[in-house]
Amino acid sequence: MVRASLAAQFRAHPIATTLELGSVLVCVLLAGWTLILLASVPPQASPTAWLAIVVLGAAFVLFWTAIVPLYDRLVSAS
Repeated sequence: MVRASLAAQFRAHPIATTLELGSVLVCVLLAGWTLILLASVPPQASPTAWLAIVVLGAAFVLFWTAIVPLYDRLVSAS
């Protein structure tokens, strides 16, 4: 049932559906990666991995708060 509605949504709005599913995937990966690092490595021992998490999270937030609204504004203006 969920798969059928997801397929219908993808046919109706392929770009939006891809962005939303990609966002869910990024959130799950960030949360899992954070938990794995917290369980295995102290932050002082592996600063590069923690920096990667912060940069990926910041890029994700920037994408949804700046780039997507700008794209919507440009699309609606034309």
